[in-house]
Parts: sequence; structure tokens; C-alpha cells
Amino acid sequence: MLLYGVLIIFCVPVLLLLAALLRTLFTPAKQSAYRPSGDAETEARARRYAETLAQMIRCETVSQAGVRDREKFLRFHAVLAELFPRVHAALEKTELDGNLLFYWRGKKHDRPLVLMSHQDVVPAEGEWKHAPFSGDIADGKVWGRGASDTKCSLMGFFQAVEELLGEGYVPEQDVWLSSSCTEEWAGDGCPKLVEELKQRGVRPWLVCDEGGGIITDPIGGIRGNFAMVGVFEKGKADVVFTAKSRGGHASAPAGNSPIARLADFVHETEHHSPFRRRMLPEVQAMFEALAPYGSFGLRLVFGNLWLFRPLLLRLLPALSAQARAMLQTTIAFTMQKGSNAFNVLPQEATLGANMRFIPHQGKEESLSLIRARAEKHGLAMTVQHADDYTPPVDIHGEAFRLLQRVIGETFPGLPGSPYVMTGATDARCYQEICDSVVRFAPVIYGPEQMKGMHGLDENIEYLCLPGCVDFYKNLIRSGMKP
Repeated sequence: MLLYGVLIIFCVPVLLLLAALLRTLFTPAKQSAYRPSGDAETEARARRYAETLAQMIRCETVSQAGVRDREKFLRFHAVLAELFPRVHAALEKTELDGNLLFYWRGKKHDRPLVLMSHQDVVPAEGEWKHAPFSGDIADGKVWGRGASDTKCSLMGFFQAVEELLGEGYVPEQDVWLSSSCTEEWAGDGCPKLVEELKQRGVRPWLVCDEGGGIITDPIGGIRGNFAMVGVFEKGKADVVFTAKSRGGHASAPAGNSPIARLADFVHETEHHSPFRRRMLPEVQAMFEALAPYGSFGLRLVFGNLWLFRPLLLRLLPALSAQARAMLQTTIAFTMQKGSNAFNVLPQEATLGANMRFIPHQGKEESLSLIRARAEKHGLAMTVQHADDYTPPVDIHGEAFRLLQRVIGETFPGLPGSPYVMTGATDARCYQEICDSVVRFAPVIYGPEQMKGMHGLDENIEYLCLPGCVDFYKNLIRSGMKP
């Protein structure tokens, strides 16, 4: 009987592994075939769009928390009016403290479409190859702050509507163009636009904002371009931890000082996270969609999550910070303050952190867990700002299927996959009035473009701009019919 039990314990894992191997062997390997066309016609279009984007970049639209500069954005609006005259002549324009909303009346009104991209950009510091607001066109790229984040997609949908108007096209469904000027600091711009739509009784059927995109090499070992469509955003919070004491002279330090307690807290949290890891259905769908494009080992693991999910949950966080962020709530310690002298023990030391909440362990539970950890180390915790995660888009629903179809029609050979937004965008504001808010900017973000966002030498390869314009045209033409 004992021998029989040993055989079962040995044979079952072997049989399961054999089943996974056979499944992988009979699953064809694939390659991402999509590359922007470089023919003469596409090149000519790309150059025209590059010039348009360059003019938008040259109008500086830096925004900073709490700073109101409506006149700056009105200057940018004047640039838009020059670049897209048909849009400004034919669509109903609403300007709210520098934020923009355009309405294109359709034949029907039951499935409104909202296209989004923000006007504002982050500050540009440091030494750049091309001046940050030069809008230089060189080496096949448009250079400058906002080139990829996200005046490229703003240009894309304005240009798409401009061209459709030139053809005399009337949309089947209402189309709204939405653009805030406070996205980079999560200001009140987009909420004002959403409130305007609420007052008009508009409930969008689909909202398409930035966040995802056509990402080159999205995961280590997965090569090529992939349409990564963001289907929800993690929640976020800014939290301050405070440790107090009676202070004193550093020549005779007592134990358990404020900074020591903060350090112990950070060390324990970094090495023993209180947050659970779980593979959400959207994350599993992403791995399964990408599996055929990897090496045999990746196809084996990603394509057989029924067997390897526990292994991935254990190993992925050590291999990739991005993958870890898709599996659990995270906390990043970002700011610290103590005494203002080397020889003075602080009476109070503070530590700032940024948290991002995952749906299976949302805002309330995550904050409760980290508060308990802080109290264990004698720390007080203050939440300065907190938002919960956004509800996921139904990846089997009509809206998501429509978007996937339009992506396939616009970018032949481009694989698509759902994607979890670990950052934050204006799109979350629309969750209140729309069930299908997706994050997808139809431009290519390679390693260089990803590095340039909020960093030095931001740029976009201009050959991807025709595809960007065509995507928005095709999405409008779809009439919201999957």
C-alpha cells in the first residue's frame, strides 16, 4: 500500500508535466509580424503628421501641481485651431479652464465614443540632444516633451476627425474629443469634463485614453510589437509614516530612535510584504495571449498556467518589478526627513510612501495591513490621498472585442493582449459614467520611447503616426459595432 502511494506521488506530477509538454509541442510558435510600412506614400504621410506634431510640441504646455495657467493652454488651443480648421468649424467646442471637449454629432446617440489624450506635459530638465520644445524632426523621430506622452495621440484623433470631415463623413454614433490640461498631476481638469458630460446626460459606450500602446518587447523573452490594451488601473495612495522621540544629543544615542524604527519598518516591509499575490483573470489572459510568441520555455510556462501558476506567483516578482506590480499591492518608499544636524537626534522623523492597490486587495484592506505593520514599529500613519482601483473592462465583452477588431484591421499582424495599468491616467475619471474605459494609445513605444517618458530626450518614431491616425478613423467608422 505504501509503495502504491509513493508511485502515485511520483507519477502524477510526471504525467501533468508530460501533458503540459505535449500541449506546448502541439501549440504552434508565433512571431509578431507588425512593423510600420516604410513605402513612399506612408513616408510622405508620416512626414506631414510629424510636422503637425512638431508644431504642437513647440507650444510649451508644462503643468505643475496647483499651478493655474489658463492662458498658456489657450495659446495651445490657438495652435490646434490653425492645425485642425475643419474640426474647429464643424464640431461644438467647450473650453473649461483650459480643458477641452469637442462634440461631433452622430446619426445615433445610444453608443457615444470618447477619445482622450491630455494637453499638458511634465517639466523638461537636464541636457537634451534636441531642445525639449524644439519639435525637431531628425533620425526618423519627432523630438520634444510631449512627443510620446501624449501629444502624439492628441494629434492622432484630431487629424483623424479632420480627414473624415474632409471626406464629408458623418459618424454613425456621437463622438467626443476630450483633453484635460492637468493630467500630469491628477488635477481637476478631467473631472470638470466628466461633470460637463454628466450634466448633458451623456453616458459613453466606449472611452479610449492613453495608458497602453503598441509596446515593443513587453516582457523579457517576448520579442516584437504587441498591442497592450490597459483594462483597469490600480488604485493609489500617498502615505506618511511618523516616528517620534524626545530627541537628544548624538553623542549618547538611546536605542530605538525614530530613524531606526523607520528603517526596521522599511526593511521588514521590503523583505516580507504583507500583501498577497494573485493572478487576476486579466493578467492570466495577458500571459496566455503572449505565450505563443516566446521561447519554448516561456510557451511551456505561460501556456500552461493551470500547472505553473503557483511557480509564476513565486518567481515573477523576483524577475520583473513590472510583473510583480501586476500581481499584488505595492508600496514604494520615496521621501524621508529627520534631524537637520548630524549631531542631533530627531524628535520626529517622517517617511513618505506611494502605494498601488490591486483589485483582490483594495484600498481599505491594503491600508489596514500597512497601518498594522507601522503600529508594530511604533509609527503613526497618515493617508494624504487615496483612490481605489478602477473596475476592469470585460475582456469578453462587446467593447473590448470591438477594439481588438479595429486594432487587427489597422495594424495587420499585430498581436493584442489585455494589460494592467500600474500607473494612473485621466481615464479613471470616466469610470463613473462608462463601463468600458480602455487605455490604448495607437503608437509604438520601444525601449527608447519608454525611457524618454518623463525623462530626457523624449521622442516618437514618426513612421508610426499614420497608423495612429488610421486607428482613430477606423474606430470612428466602426459605428461601435463589434
